[in-house]
Amino acid sequence: MKKVNVKVLALALAGTLAMNSCIGSFGLFNKYAHWQRTMTNSKFVNAIVGFFLMPIVGSITLVIDSLVLNTIEFWSGENPVAKNAGKTQKIMGNDGRYYAVKTLIDGYEITTPDGQLVKFLYDQKNNAWMQVQNGEVKEMFRFNEDGTVKVNTPEGPKDVALDESGLYQVQMAFSGGNYWACR
Repeated sequence: MKKVNVKVLALALAGTLAMNSCIGSFGLFNKYAHWQRTMTNSKFVNAIVGFFLMPIVGSITLVIDSLVLNTIEFWSGENPVAKNAGKTQKIMGNDGRYYAVKTLIDGYEITTPDGQLVKFLYDQKNNAWMQVQNGEVKEMFRFNEDGTVKVNTPEGPKDVALDESGLYQVQMAFSGGNYWACR
């Protein structure tokens, strides 16, 4: 009978601790990967630099994410690197114009190209999303205990399932029954 190598067994057990189903957002690795893909305007230069950096920097960020940051996220519910509160991004809308979207602790603040300000805030107490515009607060939708969502439509509040059929019902309510899918 072969003798079991204690070092190999200890390393295997340590590996199982690292792979303990605490899968998180991998915020640090994703930030590095995004930077590596967008560091220059040339995808070929990005690929060449990434070829040399990814084995070193990528592995370090994965280890830090796996052992430290994802564990913090598992126990606290928040990944310290993945947080974006206070950051503003320019997002192009369907109309081709850019909107400033600022991430808040409890939602988003959107500034339109013509300077109008709209906030979308999450009300944790009521488990609802609110729209705040010109000082007027309007509840958009709320999550119900039974897994459905109460949406405030032009026809009044409506409970819908949290799936594709529920989304379709909401689209129909807001479009007056005329919803056309375009690809």
